[in-house]
Amino acid sequence: MTLYPAIDLKDGKAVRLTKGLMESAKIYSDEPWQLVKTFEAMGAEWVHLVDLNGAFAGEPKNLEQIVKIRANCNVKLELGGGIRDEATIQKMLAIGIDRIILGSIAVKDPQFVKDMAAKYPIAVGIDAIDGYVAVEGWGEVSTMKATDLAREFADAGVAAIICTDVGRDGTLSGVNIDFTLDIARASKVATIASGGVKDEEDIKALIATNEIEGVIIGKAYYEGTLDLPKMFKLLN
Repeated sequence: MTLYPAIDLKDGKAVRLTKGLMESAKIYSDEPWQLVKTFEAMGAEWVHLVDLNGAFAGEPKNLEQIVKIRANCNVKLELGGGIRDEATIQKMLAIGIDRIILGSIAVKDPQFVKDMAAKYPIAVGIDAIDGYVAVEGWGEVSTMKATDLAREFADAGVAAIICTDVGRDGTLSGVNIDFTLDIARASKVATIASGGVKDEEDIKALIATNEIEGVIIGKAYYEGTLDLPKMFKLLN
């Protein structure tokens, strides 16, 4: 089980949202790069970055902070939010991002994602509301079931699928294990759980499945309901 501490970027600051609502943003740091240094010191191998402004704008908007984060840490970084074309993928990889997360474009143009996965380290972000895929920064809900989208990438060569239960995201209500397992089994791709993680019991329950590759940890760390250093020691 890989732990992915998460940093969501909004207007250059590290924030967390509740259920993906931008107006719910709570600021946790004015200097996100310092958070990455903290995670690195804990033993993190990866940090999960989301450009929230970019997700809504359809193009990266927190580049200054992303560059600063990369310059100040040695962990691997995965980045999502507004990455919709090959030129932007190349730009982010040139900055030093290790893995690119494609979300909305995966619904609208799955062949593009498959083409990119053949060339670059790509993760597919599948965000769902009541089982249906949410796009455009979770501002719209499509008519596609999350499991159908996951199945689309079963043999596409993507590095991972990150699945988020939007209804639980930022709520500390517990991770949706059944949903995560459905995605993992539909795709047969390394699957990373996201949304609602609250405490150590969530992590242990995910580990117990033996089917889930990793978990994204956000508000549980920031609000102190999960002892993240303890979790890293447990898993190392």
